[in-house]
Amino acid sequence: MAEVTLTPDVATVGSLGPQMTEPREIGFDASGLRFAALTWSPPAAEDAPLAVCLHGYPDTAWTWRHLGPYLAERGWRVVAPFMRGYAPTDLAPDGGYQVGALGRDALEFHRALGGDDRAVLIGHDWGAAATYIAGAHSPGTYKRLVSIAVPPPPVLFGPSRMLSSPGLTARQLRCSWYMIFQQFPGAPERVLPSVIRRLWADWSPGYDATEDLAHVADALRPPGRREAALAYYRALLQPAYMRKAYAAEQKHFLGVPDVPMLYLHGRDDGCLLAEIAERAVDVLAPGSRVEILPGVGHFLQLEQPVTANPLIADFVGAAA
Repeated sequence: MAEVTLTPDVATVGSLGPQMTEPREIGFDASGLRFAALTWSPPAAEDAPLAVCLHGYPDTAWTWRHLGPYLAERGWRVVAPFMRGYAPTDLAPDGGYQVGALGRDALEFHRALGGDDRAVLIGHDWGAAATYIAGAHSPGTYKRLVSIAVPPPPVLFGPSRMLSSPGLTARQLRCSWYMIFQQFPGAPERVLPSVIRRLWADWSPGYDATEDLAHVADALRPPGRREAALAYYRALLQPAYMRKAYAAEQKHFLGVPDVPMLYLHGRDDGCLLAEIAERAVDVLAPGSRVEILPGVGHFLQLEQPVTANPLIADFVGAAA
């Protein structure tokens, strides 16, 4: 069983430390797509271990602009791809945006980016879902796994999980209105910018998302991008959005990696309630850690990097 921790109030944690640096933009091929990515590297990058960071919705690779340089200054070669469908990464040619496809991408990134047995995988939101799939499908690919803001699927979809607390379930369903709304074609695409602004405000109360909203607007402006972002959700409930090509990865949808993980969740998360996320302690492998951060919401890596960065760096270990 994992260990759950209530992290001390963020005001008691020291300063962020390393000077923030601008990333380089790169491109690489994986899973039959051309991926764009941001990267932060130490001076001796040719021998640095790989840290892959995966973003979620409605977000971009820029969500790692604090963690990326923090890990790079500790010897990691950090690569944060724009997930499939998010410009400037390609649209999926087969229309595949199910979690199995995201898991395959996570595994393909290791190969395409020259990862070795020191590589680590870090995912937020949909990136967390990809992390679970990749870790359950191929547990030896990444040495360490970190997931943020979305707990392992058995917490949400396991037998009787949501039925065990009707009141809590009702509260969560109110938070999850957007998942049902986004199932219907047409209207969600047209009003997506206003929906995204509301989601950021609801999910991370008090956080100024101005910069992040600009990045999301850029990523979802080109033709087909709004449909791609929404297809992640439609593939959860609608068989027409599923692709057999990803069946090997998709069968691990309810799987949990059999390796220790770090799971982070904000106490004030307005997307997925912390009371539900705490159940991750019951399903993660022995040696895992569950950290509930007070005073932060869904995008905790942006809201409180002073807290999140050291937790992640400590868990993934030294870049050796």
